[in-house]
Amino acid sequence: MPRAAQVVFRLAPRFGRDRSGYRGEAGLAKGRADDDGAPVKKKIIENHPMPNPPTSSTDRLFRAEIQAMQPYVPGEQPQGGKFIKLNTNENPYPPSPRVITAIQEAAASRLERYPDPLGTAFRVRAAEILGVEPDWILCGNGSDDILTILTRAFVGQGEKLRLPYPSYILYRTLSQLQGAGYEEVHFQPDFTLGARFGEQSDGLRLVFLPNPNSPSGTMIEPAEIAKLGERLDCPLLVDEAYVDFAATHCIELVKQNPRIMVSRTLSKSYGLAGLRFGFLVAQPPVIAMLRKVKDSYNCDALSLAGATAAIDDQGWLQDNRQRIIATRQRMTSRLRELGFTLTDSQANFVWCTHHDRPVQPLFESLKKDRVLVRYMNYPGWGDGLRISVGTDDQADACLTLLEKYL
Repeated sequence: MPRAAQVVFRLAPRFGRDRSGYRGEAGLAKGRADDDGAPVKKKIIENHPMPNPPTSSTDRLFRAEIQAMQPYVPGEQPQGGKFIKLNTNENPYPPSPRVITAIQEAAASRLERYPDPLGTAFRVRAAEILGVEPDWILCGNGSDDILTILTRAFVGQGEKLRLPYPSYILYRTLSQLQGAGYEEVHFQPDFTLGARFGEQSDGLRLVFLPNPNSPSGTMIEPAEIAKLGERLDCPLLVDEAYVDFAATHCIELVKQNPRIMVSRTLSKSYGLAGLRFGFLVAQPPVIAMLRKVKDSYNCDALSLAGATAAIDDQGWLQDNRQRIIATRQRMTSRLRELGFTLTDSQANFVWCTHHDRPVQPLFESLKKDRVLVRYMNYPGWGDGLRISVGTDDQADACLTLLEKYL
């Protein structure tokens, strides 16, 4: 079981040269919890991965931090053969027909011109739906682009960001690209957050909070996030990539606190993972500053057209949401009958462990039978299977195989 309120501090290595090559900088690492659950910081020495010695003349051209980084590994995307894909939290259903029509119309006209750099049409429609003004919205090339813009804007070299653990590992990568550090604060065993997550610390410039979280699918209630935002002196980004499958959201908090921001994506609930479009909701002075940081034309004409058509079709979204939630509930019940332990997910996936069976062999067996799920092993926490919600037929195929293996 994971330890409650554990916090891990890591500094992106700053490299200097000595006679033996590169030298890493020691950082801060694990802490322990005191009697009331609040972590007591403890300095220990932690060795950081050293970059491999350059093996070619081109290796020497790269920053030492880049040489030391482990690349982000996305979920498997098979390019040949027939698989049931339940490993990357994609929507199993095609997007609204309006999206296809809008993209075709955009492709037939004005591709020789640059797109609208601010995505005005999308911002106007999204603002109407969300109850804000268009100048509260910043468009991005997927929500990962939004995360990158925020990290560039707020976190300087030698400073740090904070994230919960386990969660989206791209947050770490973004800090490393900045030459910055990161703090990982462990979730409690029930995937709630202890008081430590809301404490200010030296050099802390940005906090990422995925809500719902991946891999657990669990949520922190908006009232608790509002308290976090009041305690922190730095910006708090609530990453709502999966929020359309949840019961609540944090848009109202953005209106109440200028340090709270919300990011969203159209990859999951709108079935547009292949299009790459996301957006940020923040107060207008924040958006105005972030425009300085984004790429000049970070969203292309086809994605802007498709995204605008998608968010305009709220009827399609609600129908799709209900289908996904119904299948999620059925998967959850059946997996529990098979002996799995599941968190109560508010996303389009479920996180499961098994009380008396290792889950990695189950992952491998499913793959042999051409069903892809995500096996995840988090050091200091444990492993599990994250299974995306597919169509009813896809879910049944996965559940039938698991029943056979067990």
